[in-house]
Amino acid sequence: MDPITAGSSKPRPRPTFQSEIPDVPVTVERPLYSQPDDGRPLPDIGTARANLAATHDHPQGTNKNNWAERHQHQSVGLGKTFNQMKWRKDVTIRSKGKDVDGLGNQLIMIHPQVLQQHCEFFDRDRDGIIWPLDTFRGFYAIGFNLVLSVLAMIIIHASFSYPTMYRTMPAYLPDPFFRIYLGSIHRAKHGSDSGTYDNEGRFAPQKFEDTFAKYAGGNEYMTWGNVRSLLSGQRVFADPVGASAAFLEWAATYYLLWPADGKMRKEDVRGIYDGSIFYDIAAARRTAKKQ
Repeated sequence: MDPITAGSSKPRPRPTFQSEIPDVPVTVERPLYSQPDDGRPLPDIGTARANLAATHDHPQGTNKNNWAERHQHQSVGLGKTFNQMKWRKDVTIRSKGKDVDGLGNQLIMIHPQVLQQHCEFFDRDRDGIIWPLDTFRGFYAIGFNLVLSVLAMIIIHASFSYPTMYRTMPAYLPDPFFRIYLGSIHRAKHGSDSGTYDNEGRFAPQKFEDTFAKYAGGNEYMTWGNVRSLLSGQRVFADPVGASAAFLEWAATYYLLWPADGKMRKEDVRGIYDGSIFYDIAAARRTAKKQ
């Protein structure tokens, strides 16, 4: 079978260069993604997007509930003064020097990158800081039971609090409250992952598509068997922390989506990356409880 089309549900155009060598089987077993020749390619697919989880099928990111548009220009809200917020690197002050509520407060606007959008659901008061209790409540709201929510809270905050602390904070000491700071959340990126988030927290469309091309046969879904192949294929040497984190993240993703047919849909996984699906799941659970 032609390695250009082997295992793929969509025919891929033959590139003008080689990305697969039969004498090196792994390059054939894990083919790179090439956009279908359908006349609507995603421009610059190899360039990471700062605030859009863009793919070939969703070039404008998530449109449901105006997610992408709202995250182009989002308000953190009132009650946070410039002096309180000026140390944050993820905010743009839109009304500096302007009293917007008669109490000396200013409106702080934030343009979150995709990794921050992924975490946004857990930052309930939109102050850019996630407390352990925020994480517990967030996981419980999307369907994790009491024990798993507590475990998630402990593991996440024990692992990611210190890396995300701002280097302007005194003495480089750990946060005694184990808070996670979204302005530096890119520092929590670990090895042995898919590479879909780059080191600055942007979303890399090519890497996201490669994940399904390499480990899911180019299908629009991923099974747990595919995830096991992904974890094995992406694991790098001497990286037990990154490999463990990748396993826990994908296990949590599968538990959250829990597909009846065992197939995690590509669009649902993309919704995990930009965080939009957390709101959908939480809303569905609230509706179900009312019935």
